[in-house]
Amino acid sequence: QVQLVESGGGLVQAGGSLRLSCAASGRTFSTYAMGWFRQAPGKEREFVAAITWSGTSTYFADSVKGRFTISRDNAKNTMHLQMNSLKPEDTAVYYCAAALNLGSNPPLADYWGQGTQVTVSS
Repeated sequence: QVQLVESGGGLVQAGGSLRLSCAASGRTFSTYAMGWFRQAPGKEREFVAAITWSGTSTYFADSVKGRFTISRDNAKNTMHLQMNSLKPEDTAVYYCAAALNLGSNPPLADYWGQGTQVTVSS
């Protein structure tokens, strides 16, 4: 079992930056692919970014490529999403996810955090 807790959300102006963090419990954190998803009001949850267990490979939705980066620290059981050049359309609740199946499109996950709100004002 893995428990995930997100932090770092907030209100930012368009063009600004935010860094989301995900703290995970459980000894098997380092064996899981991890990722971020988001859900905007009235829309379905969508994939944002993923990182393999080793951190050597990363994947991004087209909408965030070049603006977002994903990283992890297996020694600290943490994962981060650095979001730059934020746009109002990035406004959503962002969810940390663990145990991703990167072979599916979009990736499927076994574990989810409760989410953190990101609001980008124009």
